[in-house]
Amino acid sequence: MAIIYSKLFKLLNSKNLTSTLWLRQNGFYAATVDKLKKNKQVNTDTINKLCSVLHCQPGDIMEYVDDETANTE
Repeated sequence: MAIIYSKLFKLLNSKNLTSTLWLRQNGFYAATVDKLKKNKQVNTDTINKLCSVLHCQPGDIMEYVDDETANTE
């Protein structure tokens, strides 16, 4: 079971935002950005902050996929 964040990066791209730069400018640490890019676990405070800054719902930036699908992402 895995949570992936490809929706987050698609959302940023659709807003013409450079993901790493934008995330760091909005107070996200480099380690957190790296975790998001690698679909690693982040805490709910991070999800809350992302949703607040982007004015979106958690489902707009992440999704659950089974292990087989996650390994191909």
